Amino acid sequence: MVLHRPHLTCAGIAFALYLHHLVSAIEVPLDLPQPPTITKQSVKDYIVDPRDNIFIECEAKGNPVPTFSWTRNGKFFNVAKDPKVSMRRRSGTLVIDFHSGGRPEDYEGEYQCFARNDYGTALSSKIHLQVSKSPLWPKEKVDVIEVDEGAPLSLQCNPPPGLPSPVIFWMSSSMEPIHQDKRVSQGQNGDLYFSNVMLQDAQTDYSCNARFHFTHTIQQKNPYTLKVKTTRGVTETTPSFMYPYGTSSSQMVLRGVDLLLECIASGVPAPDIMWYKKGGELPAGKTKLENFNKALRISNVSEEDSGEYFCLASNKMGSIRHTISVRVKAAPYWLDEPQNLILAPGEDGRLVCRANGNPKPTIQWLVNGEPIEASPPNPSREVAGDTIVFRDTQIGSSAVYQCNASNEHGYLLANAFVSVLDVPPRILAPRNQLIKVIQYNRTRLDCPFFGSPIPTLRWFKNGQGNTLDGGNYKAHENGSLEMNMARKEDQGIYTCVATNILGKAEAQVRLEVKDPTRIVRGPEDQVVKRGSMPRLHCRVKHDPTLKLTVTWLKDDAPLYIGNRMKKEDDGLTIYGVAEKDQGDYTCVASTELDKDSAKAYLTVLERPDRPRDLELTDLAERSVRLTWIPGDDNNSPITDYIVQFEEDRFQPGTWHNHSRYPGSVNSAVLSLSPYVNYQFRVIAVNDVGSSLPSVPSERYQTNGARPEINPTGVQGAGTQKNNMEITWTPLNATQAYGPNLRYIVRWRRRDARGSWYNETVKTPRHVVWNTPIYVPYEIKVQAENDFGRAPEPDTVIGYSGEDLPSSPRYLRIRQPNLESINLEWDHPEHPNGVLTGYNLRYQAFNGSKTGRTLVENFSPNQTRFTLQRTDPISRYRFFLRARTQVGDGETIVEESPALLNEAYTKNHVDIATQGWFIGLMCAIALLVLILLIVCFIKRSRGGKYPVRDNKDEHLNPEDKNVEDGSFDYSDEDNKPLPNSQTSLDGTIKQQESDDSLVDYGEGGEGQFNEDGSFIGQYTVKKDKEETEGNESSEATSPVNAIYSLA
Repeated sequence: MVLHRPHLTCAGIAFALYLHHLVSAIEVPLDLPQPPTITKQSVKDYIVDPRDNIFIECEAKGNPVPTFSWTRNGKFFNVAKDPKVSMRRRSGTLVIDFHSGGRPEDYEGEYQCFARNDYGTALSSKIHLQVSKSPLWPKEKVDVIEVDEGAPLSLQCNPPPGLPSPVIFWMSSSMEPIHQDKRVSQGQNGDLYFSNVMLQDAQTDYSCNARFHFTHTIQQKNPYTLKVKTTRGVTETTPSFMYPYGTSSSQMVLRGVDLLLECIASGVPAPDIMWYKKGGELPAGKTKLENFNKALRISNVSEEDSGEYFCLASNKMGSIRHTISVRVKAAPYWLDEPQNLILAPGEDGRLVCRANGNPKPTIQWLVNGEPIEASPPNPSREVAGDTIVFRDTQIGSSAVYQCNASNEHGYLLANAFVSVLDVPPRILAPRNQLIKVIQYNRTRLDCPFFGSPIPTLRWFKNGQGNTLDGGNYKAHENGSLEMNMARKEDQGIYTCVATNILGKAEAQVRLEVKDPTRIVRGPEDQVVKRGSMPRLHCRVKHDPTLKLTVTWLKDDAPLYIGNRMKKEDDGLTIYGVAEKDQGDYTCVASTELDKDSAKAYLTVLERPDRPRDLELTDLAERSVRLTWIPGDDNNSPITDYIVQFEEDRFQPGTWHNHSRYPGSVNSAVLSLSPYVNYQFRVIAVNDVGSSLPSVPSERYQTNGARPEINPTGVQGAGTQKNNMEITWTPLNATQAYGPNLRYIVRWRRRDARGSWYNETVKTPRHVVWNTPIYVPYEIKVQAENDFGRAPEPDTVIGYSGEDLPSSPRYLRIRQPNLESINLEWDHPEHPNGVLTGYNLRYQAFNGSKTGRTLVENFSPNQTRFTLQRTDPISRYRFFLRARTQVGDGETIVEESPALLNEAYTKNHVDIATQGWFIGLMCAIALLVLILLIVCFIKRSRGGKYPVRDNKDEHLNPEDKNVEDGSFDYSDEDNKPLPNSQTSLDGTIKQQESDDSLVDYGEGGEGQFNEDGSFIGQYTVKKDKEETEGNESSEATSPVNAIYSLA
């Protein structure tokens, strides 16, 4: 942010103009008699457009109102006599009208205006009227110019003389500008100079053109044609001056104009030019090098710029110098211009006319337009060179005096009247003025006055008697009171009093001191991306009694607030900033008295411009160099270049990325592939984004070769259960390397190790049919074109098509408690593919009532699941099947086992710990013991008790699941043996379990009553027939009975 603190406020700006009034003459009110004063006139050298009417201006004031007359070429010009000429009403301006015909050239000449009234005559300067001219170029035949290569050459222009002089420039006949540099350039005289001619200079012709200002026409000279004669080698030469000639020259210039010194030199190589001033430095702050250092311009020349200047032309072969002696002359200029003189009767005064020039001008006095020597004698007037002294003037002595200062380079003419008046003081300013000023600024209070004799004027504040002059105040002769620094305590009412011998006059001025306007937070420099929403701050503090206006400038011009901009009290917001929004933004806060401004630069980052002028060089079999010219980075440095290519065989019109390079390069060697007709383009990248692609390069064709790589991404997979589809990623245009690209596909079963099958195809797909379900294959795909085959490819394993899997091997159901059910299963024996998961559907049922079917899906490696029961009574039916990508396979169905003991289900207690159960078991044990004793006694008595033979099966220890209360069910081939029983935990007990005494009863079965106790029956039978001869006829002994029980 740049803050501009203009101490020169609005009032301060006017104060600068006021300084001029402090030294200017006192104006005579127009209601008082006074001689004429010229107020407006045309310039001395007046060039007019011949197509327009001519206006020669002359206006004057005076009382009485002046009358006007003209002279032309020193003779009276009778305006009334020429119908084309008229004079404006209440003005001396001449109007020459050519609407009805006439030649403007007939009115060329020197005109002078005379303004007269009863008190004198005022003169205008002599106005030299000329009509603009743009003559045609003389017809001439221009021969072909033959020149040796390396020689110097100048082509002359010689434009026709115009008024004013035309502007000269060189172009070809096809209106293309001639490129200029330190070797080829145009001189100030309009000629075109070649320091040395090169072969390329003959590629065009050269025509001098003259543009005329008033007619806005361009005239073209017949073009020059060059024929450059070549040599084996151009000889290097030392510099030599083509303009000016020789080693020295001189130049005269008038004071106040620009001096232009020029040196043009030949040589091989083209020389460099440097400028120096003998005995000192080049004038500081006013010199400028032009035309590739061949011209030195010194602006606003003064006498101090006289001296010797020299130019030094040098190349590697040597150097030469040319000295230019500069003489500064001067047309007359004022040192003391005469001013109007107002005198009271009896007063003395003087008119001073002092001028300088080179040569020194002569001073001539005139009175009312006539030489003062020829005027009637006036005893109160004395001429002393450049001064006229008046003594004891009287009313009636008023006149207009002219001072003419002239030398060979020009003249000055000034009018100054002498007016003798007897007038009391009067204040010319409005009454009760209000002056507002910003605190600490300089200001002035104006009190213009008039009187004759000239009154004295004093200032007072708030009615106080002390005159204000000195310190912070300064009173000027024209009646103004200047304050160096206005403070708050300076507020008040000021009174000015003008007094002379005829009376006095006074006026009051009220001064108010205001607080300054300040921007307390201005805009700051920002760098933003295109499309963003920057905000420029402008918070202002100002005097509340003054109206504040805040305006915005862009690049120092008023900013148009469109739809994308929102101006607020404390800032400016730009929506969707674009590249055109970049620039300087200035916030200007102003009141009627002062203003403050703050400036910031908004930089908009944009995508870079596209690269241009792509060129292919260093053409080789497998590479080429690509060169480009970067586009504008649009304020965000280019970070990368993306080179893209397009080929016209495989994918015409499709562009592919080739390579990427840093933003610091503009040339790269590109690797190429065989058999590609390349075309390239370049994209520039910066932080904002990517440029548009460049215009494509020319095409470049490479020769063919056999492929160097094979296809990638080779896969084999079945789309049906009896096939295998082989696919791969085909070679692209830069990998084919030749015409007629094809693929050799080979395959065989992995486990067979048999012969290979093969097929040649052009598309990236081949299907093998009649394959077994989901078996592995070895696959190879090799690229081939008309130039040969690629190297041997790698082997890839693929699989034929999949089918539905068989059912899982088993499904086991475990119920560790009444709250959950555990499921466990094994993978299918025949997956027929890659398992993708398992699907489990299950449903609760209780008798004839069934719940809704629920579904669970599992990953292929999950073989366990725990189901949280919703109630402890219902059973569940489970449907489980495996899945491949073909679909769901066969289903295995199982149900959870039934719960046998309702009391257990309801009460959740262990009956083995109940007292009644323990007592019952003890009673049963006692009963068995008694039975055994009875058997023993009967045996001892010799009785026979045949016992049914039992299978020789071992007793197994009690299943551990009974102890932990769990229930188990399996669908394995553990089928119940004959006469087996369902255990309390719901498992099937085999016949060899030692928990049953069934085998010792005749066809009896062990049973449990409702309380879970065992009721065993032991049946003793006598064999009605003896089947075994070796059976004992004696009663079974107790020991044998026990053994048999065992």
